Amino acid sequence: MNGPHDLGGQMGFGPVAPEKDEPCFHAEWEKRALGITLSCGAFGAWTIDESRHARENIPPADYLAASYYEIWIRGIYKLLERHGFATREELSSGRKLQGGAVPKRVLKADMVPAALAKGGPCDRPVDTAALFAVGERVKTKNFNPVTHTRLPRYARAKTGKVEAVQGSFVFPDDNAHGKGENPQWLYTVVFDGGEIWGEGADPSLTVSIDAWESYLEPV
Repeated sequence: MNGPHDLGGQMGFGPVAPEKDEPCFHAEWEKRALGITLSCGAFGAWTIDESRHARENIPPADYLAASYYEIWIRGIYKLLERHGFATREELSSGRKLQGGAVPKRVLKADMVPAALAKGGPCDRPVDTAALFAVGERVKTKNFNPVTHTRLPRYARAKTGKVEAVQGSFVFPDDNAHGKGENPQWLYTVVFDGGEIWGEGADPSLTVSIDAWESYLEPV
């Protein structure tokens, strides 16, 4: 979807200014925000792709005014309410007011190191051979879905070259909406700066993205 999260190449937002020696957390509550997000994700009620889409759906003014972990918490609010774990009133009051959905599993403190070490691998086998090969020229499709997609706006309807075939992975555009994992081949595609930014672009620049097979067309 074209939302406030997809700002690549947009003007007026100033330069990216990395903070020198930036700490992992700027406030104690951010640690809790991370812990809550991971603990709720362990319920097994939604996928990481649905979680991303929940954040993307935050109203633009609220999204752009929020910090990184504020966005995470607002996304979790949406998911907890959507899946019946808490009502809006409960989230506002911070108190349990009624019975809610029962999670498939609960992440306890002694389980955290093993859970983090295991991660959430999303590579999956597919029955078909990769459609594109390294060095092949491809063009990204031009679409503007209201649903989740990992193809950024700035890279749509652009011609590039396959830089690597990464393997086959869960297709997030479907997985975010309960349509199944439907794995596809994933490619790293590189674009010249001029293809992305047009006239006046620095000719020495390139941009690489990871693109699922259904995003691409042969040239």
